[in-house]
Amino acid sequence: MKGYTPPPRFTLPTEPLPITRSITITEGTSVKDLAEKLEIRAKDLIAGLLAKGVFATINQTLDADLASEMARFFGADTNVISYEDQAAKEMEADQETTESTVGEITRPPVVTIMGHVDHGKTTLLDAIRATNVAEGEAGGITQHIGAYKVKVVDPESPAFGREIVFLDTPGHQAFTRMRARGAKVTDIVVLVVAADDGVMPQTLEAIDHANAAEVPIIVAVNKIDKPDALPDRVKKQLADRGLMPESWGGTTVFVDVSAKKQTNLNLMMELICLTADLRELKAVPTRPASGVVLEAKLDRGRGPVATVLVQNGTLRAADNFVVGNVFGKVRAMFDDRGRQLELAGPSTPVEIIGLESLPQAGDQFVVVADRDKARSISEYREQRAREMALAQSSRVSLEGLADQIKTASLKELAVILKGDMQGSVEVLKDMLSKIATDKVRLKLIHGGVGAITETDVLLASASNAIIIGFNVRPERKAQELAEQEKVDIRLHSIIYELQDEIKRAMSGLLEPTFKETYLGRAEVRNVFKVPKAGTIAGCFVQDGLVRRDAEVRLMRNGAQIFKGKVGSLKRFKDDASEVRNGNECGISIANYGDIKVGDVIEFFSTEVIAAEVIA
Repeated sequence: MKGYTPPPRFTLPTEPLPITRSITITEGTSVKDLAEKLEIRAKDLIAGLLAKGVFATINQTLDADLASEMARFFGADTNVISYEDQAAKEMEADQETTESTVGEITRPPVVTIMGHVDHGKTTLLDAIRATNVAEGEAGGITQHIGAYKVKVVDPESPAFGREIVFLDTPGHQAFTRMRARGAKVTDIVVLVVAADDGVMPQTLEAIDHANAAEVPIIVAVNKIDKPDALPDRVKKQLADRGLMPESWGGTTVFVDVSAKKQTNLNLMMELICLTADLRELKAVPTRPASGVVLEAKLDRGRGPVATVLVQNGTLRAADNFVVGNVFGKVRAMFDDRGRQLELAGPSTPVEIIGLESLPQAGDQFVVVADRDKARSISEYREQRAREMALAQSSRVSLEGLADQIKTASLKELAVILKGDMQGSVEVLKDMLSKIATDKVRLKLIHGGVGAITETDVLLASASNAIIIGFNVRPERKAQELAEQEKVDIRLHSIIYELQDEIKRAMSGLLEPTFKETYLGRAEVRNVFKVPKAGTIAGCFVQDGLVRRDAEVRLMRNGAQIFKGKVGSLKRFKDDASEVRNGNECGISIANYGDIKVGDVIEFFSTEVIAAEVIA
């Protein structure tokens, strides 16, 4: 045609082009997406891949390394981010192009109730639920989904009609497990303390978990209807722990309640709303939904079912989504009363059906435009998860502390401390608080009495902390979880050795250490006094194996009683070199005879680990 000038034809470069720009790509990006970002034709990108020996179609997913390599070949540097981060950036960009407050609303706060066992957490939850159900429809809640939304029902309250979401989690273990997976679910923690019982070990543990998550605490002093209730004693005990009541000039909100008599429940809800207002909790209901999985289960009739808390945007029936490594489509969703919903706004807990497989609690949930994109992100994450499982953990440990100090990547060493007695714990807390160098300081996340539990390991995992045990040992399941989560546990019985090890580690001068390798444990079921042979323990091997050449540790009620070597190991009447899990045996400990029924004998070996030298 006369006057027509054909567009310049793109020619595939034979050598990489100079880097002239930077592009951002998401995990699981496709050939088509990358070509659009690079502003080239998809077939030219496919040709470039083919030149590298990679056969790809236009909709095929590329892993991050290959996508980055191809982008550099076409003259672009890359920044790879998660799909959730990309969605958040797009929302921020949308808000910047319009007014920042357009479409933004105040969302209901999400509250977790924590506290010591038997202090009335469940009764309080039931009382709140009962008042709300009485106000709402008859028949009450027909379906328990781990979270529920309630309204303030007192017309005289300033918060009348406001909504609050309560998470019905089984205590701080679930709370911390979700935080360990990166889920920021809770806006406010309500700490329940019984007025007749006062502050207990789990109360202190709950405070430490809430503080580690940087969540505000409202203290509900429960059971004030009891004749021996002493709410002021609770305030004094908590004030000593850093929770100073507002009425005493502090910043912590306290409210006296009775779950049994339903006293001051609306006042507590009002204070929750007031605390939420100070936090300015906002959401944009017009955007695609994002949130977090609270729990998931496999239902025989419905397949994989997940309870999801929508944190931002609006979730609609038939939306495609990605949750962790799983993708799906919302076939149906139900609220906490079992009613089917077509849409769910911010701070709404819903049960959804339509997942391809089972996600994990704490997984991030995000709506995706089309199903193919959801599948590609899911497949990419599954592959990455497999790679990460094979890769080394980046958890902090005392051996690796020197390297991290050297690269200035660690300014603070988080510590969880467990001891055999309260006095020991207090002395160690005081000693550790005074240890600091010019490069790193210690931060005590939690201190308590008793064996190292799964909860301690989960808190360490969430806070990237190390655990120090003084005259105590980890429970068997806690030990397994620590190995799985790559949490460093240090066990000591002499205060000065512990102090010296921490100081040397923080100075980057950690000397060679002895690393323990756990072998197994046996429970003492009978004790026999044998002339000339001493005390023989009739044992059952509970876990692993027990060996004649191993070192042993005698444990009683979670605390170490003695550490030494095996005197003899017999299977029936014969000497044995080792006895495996599920078998009975006779064990004597060299130069020690104070063994009792119910004691546990732990077997371990030690090896010397060379120190890392800093130039």
